[in-house]
Amino acid sequence: MTFRPAPLLSACLLLAACSHGGTDDPGATPAAAPAAPAIAAAPPAAPCSDKSGWDDPATPLRVHGNTWYVGTCGIAALLITSPQGHVLIDGATPKGGPQIIDNIRALGFDPEDVRAIVFSHEHFDHVGGLVALQDATGAPVHAREPAVATLGRGASYESDPQFGELDAFAPVADVRLVADAGVVRVGGIELQAIATPGHAVGGTSWSWRSCDGDDCRTIVYGDSLTAVSADGYRFSDHPDVVARLRESFARVAALDCDLLVTPHPSASALWTRLGPDATRPLAAEGACRAYAEAGATRLEQRLASEAATGATP
Repeated sequence: MTFRPAPLLSACLLLAACSHGGTDDPGATPAAAPAAPAIAAAPPAAPCSDKSGWDDPATPLRVHGNTWYVGTCGIAALLITSPQGHVLIDGATPKGGPQIIDNIRALGFDPEDVRAIVFSHEHFDHVGGLVALQDATGAPVHAREPAVATLGRGASYESDPQFGELDAFAPVADVRLVADAGVVRVGGIELQAIATPGHAVGGTSWSWRSCDGDDCRTIVYGDSLTAVSADGYRFSDHPDVVARLRESFARVAALDCDLLVTPHPSASALWTRLGPDATRPLAAEGACRAYAEAGATRLEQRLASEAATGATP
């Protein structure tokens, strides 16, 4: 499919994302971000907060350079744009998926120019909208192997700590495998996959470079790192899950991370850092390390509680 800028972008979508450090073309010269497209006239959504509901509508926003927030207030989704096509991260809930499409259009981008869809983990609140997104974009979904069966089934398995409390979702077809440390490329966009299982076995974080002129930043979409479960589940009885969570903490803590966004925006206090009501800088030194350490602290508290009480808290 030939890239076709939407009418609002015909004169302003000019430039691709920067190359991700350490990829096949590390010497490539980063391009500046596309100019901000004209946003279609529409009543603005109410400002988001870290207490917003999952499906509360959000006004789409530029995060940095060619990276845009197109999710709902309570569930994140990001669009990374280039003249050769775009990449979409996460599908939100079944109700949230159509809102993502509306937000892409509101920014002046054409959903049919999305060439690839990736996601954080295979729970309905992040993949429930994938079928609607595929219908609107025609793009394949890229997933690590542990998530593929769940996507095709449209429901989680009993091995998931939250099994029994997770809604089913429309089964997802046209899924392409990505290696645990693979790269998804569209034009000049290069998304580095980072396997972060534990919260869900197929959990994946993503890292890429986004430039606004000469200001290039590494953005990390850090998957959920919380040790949460259905009633009656004991992490103490599942050392393999605990080990995967600890491995995920270590991987995220070690990432080069200028800007952090998380699938649940409240997990990284996004709405205090982005949007009209922001009170803190968007970038924070050590954001990924702090996010991983918070997850590790919650896991140890959970394990200690299980040891003390013999039951889940």
